[in-house]
Amino acid sequence: MNRRNFVALSAVSLTACKTSAKRMLASTTQNVTTTSSLKLSVAAYSLRSLLPNFRNDAHAKGKIQMEDFMEMATKWPVSGVELTSYFLPDPCTIEHAYKLKRHAHMLGLDISGGAIGNNFSHAPDSPELTKQMEYTKQWIDTYALMGVPVIRVFAGNPAKEMNKDQAVRNIIANLKTACRYAATKGMILAMENHDFTTDIDRYLQIIESVDSPWFGANLDSGNLAITPDPYADLARIAPYAINAQIKVVIPVNGKKEPADLEKLIAILNQANYRGYVVLEYEEAADPITEVPRYLHELNKLIG
Repeated sequence: MNRRNFVALSAVSLTACKTSAKRMLASTTQNVTTTSSLKLSVAAYSLRSLLPNFRNDAHAKGKIQMEDFMEMATKWPVSGVELTSYFLPDPCTIEHAYKLKRHAHMLGLDISGGAIGNNFSHAPDSPELTKQMEYTKQWIDTYALMGVPVIRVFAGNPAKEMNKDQAVRNIIANLKTACRYAATKGMILAMENHDFTTDIDRYLQIIESVDSPWFGANLDSGNLAITPDPYADLARIAPYAINAQIKVVIPVNGKKEPADLEKLIAILNQANYRGYVVLEYEEAADPITEVPRYLHELNKLIG
């Protein structure tokens, strides 16, 4: 579902939800403005070297906790934080979810989003998918308790022996199921271009096929298949974006280069994207110094 479609859908009947993304995009183009309505957030994943990774160890101990990450963010030019699930206890209790919600509010921060590591490439009737769907629903419930508006989700990597077309069909069916559940919690799911969906043609096929007002694209500027012009690929994704993840490097012909942050912000503005720009720092340099440096640069660009 195109992001501009989502805005338009708030004023139309459920029947209109089935109108194609392209038709809805065309009908709303005349309402595009040039005023930037971007806000800045930072993903907890940026400080993954310091936070406890509960995904691999239920008893993990970090140098800092999620509350510390939030407090650090108050010293940076951000309005929000993304609380990546890997760095939260699994399961995350109701009490802990409410504690984080209160902590963010008292610090003057939005919890701009969440992220989970699901794999929806399995067959809908398989035991593997049952496990993945239960995991997804669990985190939808948890993030809903925190008041999170959007969750980054994934298509996942299909098994080597699985036909790619079948994998796409599985992913579409499973995302539709997840979106129906997310809707009952008022939660929007944003699928990231990642792994199997770094191929933008395949990615957009899935995005356009799910057809739910509770679904859209998570534009990740660093996850793209080999291409000479990654910015052109990102410009194709941007009209569907309901969340935007910015990396400080970008792959050009498969080789990492420093990202042109100004060009990335321009792509979002040209697509009339309105929402959070989330810095996800993945490089080897010290995040304590590099994360605020890039946030200040992005802050200047979004005004």
